[in-house]
Amino acid sequence: MLLRLDTSDTRPLHEQVAAAVRRAIAEGECRAGDRLPSARDLSTALDINVNTVLRGLRELRDEGLLEFRRGRGITVAEGASRRSGLQIRVRELVAEASRLGYSRTDVIDMIRGLT
Repeated sequence: MLLRLDTSDTRPLHEQVAAAVRRAIAEGECRAGDRLPSARDLSTALDINVNTVLRGLRELRDEGLLEFRRGRGITVAEGASRRSGLQIRVRELVAEASRLGYSRTDVIDMIRGLT
């Protein structure tokens, strides 16, 4: 898995790490059950602090995309590709809504109105 961070991106580094892994999962570069490189290896490759990498990976674990298992490392969770693709689209929706002047609450209300 080859991850790259955009130095011109203004988002915090941990969010960029999470986005890069999320994208790799959505595009099929990483599949369910695949083991990710260790946080230490990723931090070395990306030239950032290991705690920054761990923060991004924990975010993905909390989203249900990754599983942390003692002795087995970090693996991609079952169904992660579907969730990752949807999460990317939801983030794009929220960004577009914000650009148009809508808050997250407005978007949530719009979605609730669809049911």
